[in-house]
Amino acid sequence: MNEKMNSEEIQLIAFNIILHSGNAKMQIHSAFKAMREADFNTANQLLEDANQEILLAHQSQTELLQSYANGTKIEMEIIMVHAQDHLMTTMTLREMAIEMSYLYEQNHKLSATLRG
Repeated sequence: MNEKMNSEEIQLIAFNIILHSGNAKMQIHSAFKAMREADFNTANQLLEDANQEILLAHQSQTELLQSYANGTKIEMEIIMVHAQDHLMTTMTLREMAIEMSYLYEQNHKLSATLRG
């Protein structure tokens, strides 16, 4: 017997992914601001906080995949495509922010050394 996930359940999962991805994206943008201000401890904490939000979004995604693996029929809705796009974009943005943080910090150290 295959169950079918209803539209409301899919939408709830999608909005949960969007919510946590959006929270993470805001934290990442705050981290960029902290980097520009050479506040690397704050930037790193914000990036870690963003990662926790991404993990929550990913957890919702995993629950959906587990339901599918257990035989639940899932009809894809456009909101889920949008949610997946949000999550993947935010994950990529966080990876870029980690690299940017390293570069900002190296630049800051070099500038301090040159100033004497």
